[in-house]
Amino acid sequence: MTNHLVLQTDFGLSDGAVSAMYGVAITVDPGLRIFDLTHDIPQYNIWEGSYRLYQTISYWPEGTVFVSVVDPGVGSDRRSIVVKTETNQYIVTPDNGTLTHIQKKLGIKEARIIDENINRLPSSGESYTFHGRDVYVYTGARLAAGVISYEEVGPSVPVDSLVELQITEATAHKDNVLGTIDILDIRFGNLWTNIERETFKQLNVEYGDHFEVTIENDTRQIYKNIMTYGRSFADSHLGEPLLFINSLDKIGVAINQGSFAKAYHIETGTNWKIYIRKVPKIIYN
Repeated sequence: MTNHLVLQTDFGLSDGAVSAMYGVAITVDPGLRIFDLTHDIPQYNIWEGSYRLYQTISYWPEGTVFVSVVDPGVGSDRRSIVVKTETNQYIVTPDNGTLTHIQKKLGIKEARIIDENINRLPSSGESYTFHGRDVYVYTGARLAAGVISYEEVGPSVPVDSLVELQITEATAHKDNVLGTIDILDIRFGNLWTNIERETFKQLNVEYGDHFEVTIENDTRQIYKNIMTYGRSFADSHLGEPLLFINSLDKIGVAINQGSFAKAYHIETGTNWKIYIRKVPKIIYN
């Protein structure tokens, strides 16, 4: 029985790179079911590659094989690995931090270095610039198709040896929470923070409560305003900002039918901090 193969890259779809990866996978096994997570990761953005894996992987069945290629160090001495998650999926990827969110939030059971003497596309020559085609999707397809077992990927390495990016945890205080802007809901421009619902609820919140929201980039204030905590966008008027619980059970910030990120030029990363402070309800006469 074959398992699903899911591809993620920063390659885009304007040339033949992703198509070549599909071709390699189908050549391994024409019966493979191949899906795209996304190919629109911003170039070289390992953090976003890590987050997008975290965003989706829990919703796929056991045995699914993910190939994630955001690889600014291609051709260097960075390791090529396949990990097995605590929920029994596999991720084929360079060891450059792209597993950070999976390791921190979901857990990794085991890691193996890809043995390129066995798991490299035949006749791929001495090219060292397209490991996504020649090593990662080839290995991922062979694993998903059952051509190789997980043990045949290559030698085992300690999970705690995997490269990790810095993750900042949200903190709750007496009347406020402090977090970071982890990622954007790209199409709609909503901000997704690292503030878990349970952390936020330490402020004894209810739908309809008002909060002062401050966003800073390093020490420079970018935004400060009062907004409402709502169940959905229907709880605010057109063009109004609101706080809500996003699909990953974290606090999101949005403008009803508008892009918060574009309106205030908000970006992502640990230097983008958000403070949320509960304030008395504003009652208009």
